[in-house]
Amino acid sequence: MIGFLAFSIRRAFQGLWRNRVMSLAAMVTMVLMLLMLAGLVIVLSGMEAGLSYVESKVEIRAELYDGADPSRVATLEAQVAALPEVASVTFISKDQALADLRAQEAAAGQPDLSTVVGSNPLPDQLAIKLKDPKDFGSVKATLLAPDGVVARIPDQATNVDQLISITALLRTVGLIIVVLVGMTVLLIVVNTIRMALMSRADEIEIMRLVGASDSFVRWPFIFEGLLVGLFGALLTLGLLSLASGPISQLANAIAGQVPVGFGQQLTSEIAAVVFGAGLGLGGIGAWISVRAYLRN
Repeated sequence: MIGFLAFSIRRAFQGLWRNRVMSLAAMVTMVLMLLMLAGLVIVLSGMEAGLSYVESKVEIRAELYDGADPSRVATLEAQVAALPEVASVTFISKDQALADLRAQEAAAGQPDLSTVVGSNPLPDQLAIKLKDPKDFGSVKATLLAPDGVVARIPDQATNVDQLISITALLRTVGLIIVVLVGMTVLLIVVNTIRMALMSRADEIEIMRLVGASDSFVRWPFIFEGLLVGLFGALLTLGLLSLASGPISQLANAIAGQVPVGFGQQLTSEIAAVVFGAGLGLGGIGAWISVRAYLRN
């Protein structure tokens, strides 16, 4: 068995060298496809990180009526805190809300506009953090019960919904592009192996005449396709390794404090995807080509 594997791998290397032009074309196309696939994984990972970050910042700010009965406010606070969708509820007085607003304006380098108004225009508020921002609507309905103490709830779920839609669209478009390029790579691998088969047709015929099985003929060419995929994957990971620093810096510059970049988990995911796609396309393309040839 080991001798057969060694023979098949040796013949695969010989086939790559004999058809080096087609093999090089297959590898280059493979690298381009794998780079696109890795780029899609990186972008989607960044989008998912951004989505998680935005979701973690989403909270419901329920603005209360001026002069609302403190006992009714406390009752509503306890009722909302008991909801399974709610992580925490915090009462924010109008004075605290004004102090927070002034701190935000100072951090952003903006003037204190509250001095122009002359009085505190902000209401008392309940700040509700959700376990899942998608439950915004159901918790909002509870807060806006008839004859309640909540005057208004600003809709803060729009940004999250937009980010979810953008992520879904990007994932769909990216997958379509990768599938189309993957089909191109598959066809090139099939043609590469077919050229190798045609150039060794006499040799294969002699092997079959002396009793060689289809497996004995097939496996060197399958290994040849796997080598195309392997070399393409290694080249792709090498290029990504060189570009990982600039990509991380660019992602951090664009995303600000959103935690994106080349972490250990993302690196492992990209390596697994690149190797899986490269070896899969190379092996499947070779198998298709050899199967069709042996049938004929």
